[in-house]
Amino acid sequence: MNILVTGGAGYIGSHVVKLLLENTSYSVTVIDSLVTGFESTIGELKKIRNFDFIKADLSKWNEIEKIFKANKFDAIIHFAASLIVPESVEKPLKYYLNNTANTANLVKLANEYGVNKFIFSSTAAVYGEPDISEIGSGIKEDFPANPINPYGQSKLFSEKIIQDTAKANSQFKYVIFRYFNVAGAAPDLSIGQKTKNATHLIKVASECAVGKRDGMYIFGTDYPTPDGTCIRDYIHVMDLADAHIKAVDYLDENESDVFNIGYGKGASVKEVIDTVKKVSGVDFKVETAPRRAGDPAMLIADSSKIKEKMKWQPKYDDLETICKTAYEWEKKLI
Repeated sequence: MNILVTGGAGYIGSHVVKLLLENTSYSVTVIDSLVTGFESTIGELKKIRNFDFIKADLSKWNEIEKIFKANKFDAIIHFAASLIVPESVEKPLKYYLNNTANTANLVKLANEYGVNKFIFSSTAAVYGEPDISEIGSGIKEDFPANPINPYGQSKLFSEKIIQDTAKANSQFKYVIFRYFNVAGAAPDLSIGQKTKNATHLIKVASECAVGKRDGMYIFGTDYPTPDGTCIRDYIHVMDLADAHIKAVDYLDENESDVFNIGYGKGASVKEVIDTVKKVSGVDFKVETAPRRAGDPAMLIADSSKIKEKMKWQPKYDDLETICKTAYEWEKKLI
C-alpha cells in the first residue's frame, strides 16, 4: 500500500509519518511546501527508513496532478493547512484558499486517480462556542457545528466537500478526525513541535521553562470553570498519530465516519501551567490578562465513539506525560 501524506513535515503530520515508517510496511510519500514544515524533520524521519519526499505546494494544482500521474496512491492522509485562529480572522481568504480550495482539489484528484481512502485532519473549532450546560460528559460528533472563525469554517467546508463527494461516489470513503488540543512530542524526542511563534499553551509554557520566554499570560480568569480559567481536552500527539494509522485499515471493513479525538477529560490553563512547572522544576513568571475573543470556556471531547468503533486506546493520556515530553523536546531545541 502506498500512502500519500500532505503536510508530513509539520508537527502532527511528521508524527503520523514516524508511526507509518516504524509500525507498517506501507510505502509513504510526503508532500510539503516547507512553508511551516521543516526539512530537518524529513531528514530525521528518513533515519527510520527511506520514503519519497516531494517539496510541492498544494495550491499549484497542475504540479500536484503530475504527482498523481506519476504515482499510484491507495490512501491520502491530509494535514496540510493553515491553522492559526487569529490570523484566519485577519486573512480569511488565505484560509478558504489554503484549506478549503486545496482540499477540494485534492479530493478531485483522489476521485480522478482512484484513491478511495481519504483521512482528513479537522478540528474541534467546527463546534464554535458550545454552551457548557449542554456539553455534559463531552462534545459528541452530532453536536451542532457552528464555527466562530474562518479557520473552523474552512475546515467545516472541507468536511462537507469530502462527505458530498463520498455520497456521489460509493467507492470513495473517508475518516474525518476532529482534533481537540494536540500537544507533546515523540517520547524518543526524535521529532516534536518546532512551530515558530507558537500560541499553543503547553509549548508556550515549556518555552518559558527552558528560558526562551521571560514569562507568559493567562488570558481570562473569570470563566465559569472551577478555577476561572479555560478548560481544554489535551491529547498527546502520538495517540493522535496512532488513530490515523488505525483509520487506514478501518476503511477496509467499515463505512466512512467522523470521529472526535481527545481523552474526554479536561485541564484548565492554570493546571497546565502548574504541571509544566512541576515536570520542569522551574517557577517561571505568569501574569493575567483579559479574555481573548473567541475562547470558549470549555472544550472536552466525548471520545467514546472512536474507542468503540476503531478500538483506539490511548497510551499517553496523562497530563504530566504530555507536558514532560513537550518540556524535554523544548530543552533539546535549545
